[in-house]
Amino acid sequence: MDIEASPGSLPYVPGTGRPVPEAEPGLVESWRSARGELVELLSQVHERLGGIAAFRLGPAPTVLVTDPQAVQHVLARHPERYVKRSHRARVLIGDGVLAATGAAWKRQRRLLQSQFTGTGMRRYERRITEAARTTAGRWREYARTGQSIDVGQEMRRFALDAIWRSLTGHPLDDGTERELAAVAAVATALPTLPADVTDAQDAVAADLARIDAVARRAIDAARSGAAGPDGPGLLHVLIDAATERPEYTDRLIRDELVTLLVAGHETTATTLTWLYLLLDQYPAARGHALAAGCEGSPQRRQAIQALVHETLRLYPSAWILPRHAAGDDNLAGYAVEAGTDILVCPYLTHRDPELWPDPEHFDPRRFIAPDGRPAHPGAYFPFGIGPRACLGLQFALRESTVLLEHLLPVHTLAFHSTPAKAVYGITVRPDGPTRATLDPPLA
Repeated sequence: MDIEASPGSLPYVPGTGRPVPEAEPGLVESWRSARGELVELLSQVHERLGGIAAFRLGPAPTVLVTDPQAVQHVLARHPERYVKRSHRARVLIGDGVLAATGAAWKRQRRLLQSQFTGTGMRRYERRITEAARTTAGRWREYARTGQSIDVGQEMRRFALDAIWRSLTGHPLDDGTERELAAVAAVATALPTLPADVTDAQDAVAADLARIDAVARRAIDAARSGAAGPDGPGLLHVLIDAATERPEYTDRLIRDELVTLLVAGHETTATTLTWLYLLLDQYPAARGHALAAGCEGSPQRRQAIQALVHETLRLYPSAWILPRHAAGDDNLAGYAVEAGTDILVCPYLTHRDPELWPDPEHFDPRRFIAPDGRPAHPGAYFPFGIGPRACLGLQFALRESTVLLEHLLPVHTLAFHSTPAKAVYGITVRPDGPTRATLDPPLA
């Protein structure tokens, strides 16, 4: 077969294909000397070389993947060839499903999968709604008194309440909220922690101890049979599994609990914070969403979901997805050698002008209008795609939509100032506080 003829549909032929275009060493050295964000280097590599490009941070090349067909090849079609070796958050989440690999990952994923689709999601619908109503009540009081709020903190509080209710059956109390602030503290520190696991754990030992104490109390309460007012939660599913599966030790249950806490609130809170910052720049988008239909109508819900999707396009929950080539492969016509590190980057794919016209512009209509977005599944994947796509996709979209259905018709925000840039860590988050005042409730 002529490998140049159809690079997107090649059979697997080890060692064949063109060399991946590689960025000149001076580009990397210039980036190092400027001590820039990794995203700046990746953006330059992508701009100069396209959707499959190599650069060297060490002796071996790293391949950046942003082309939709190549994205699907790596993440969805051949995940066994491009494996996940470790997770940056392992110091926090231990052996939870996000960090697990191989047979252990398959077992853990299978247990949790049913909780986040179809019938499973319906179990948590009321809990998400109650968390949204609690937030709406706070916001009414803020608006009445003119109290200033930090929007990011408010979104974390809502999302943490929603996932805590879903895990334990209990609403989030003030004491637990204060202790679980340690989760965000460790997540924020992760990019700067030492590479050695023991040293990293020592650096955040106090916060990890606070998290472990909350997890231990929750596990003990669930094991005692004391369901919350909303009934048993996801934690009870893990405890029940331990009666038949010896691998579900207290440590693994703790790791899964913390994994679900991290994945279930940090990404949602960040997305909602970005959404309100974007609405501050593009206020007409709020009006368009509310005008799409009356309260509770499918049309309004679709329009609100479009706000969320467009925010996720610009600021995907997982902005970069590292993989490791387990063997030689032919990736869209390029030869990839075993041992190569792969960086799949939703952030850059979502901002590619070849795929998304005027990509820096916030335009939720992309997700409503026919042909408004690229059809290829590898062009939009804020939660990943393939077998390791985020388990909580439907949960995150549901809680974001429900909260916005409660808040958008009633309140607008007046930001005191807005962050000048983003920080690229585990998530893409605003660099700085997001203080605002709520305008008086709308009629």
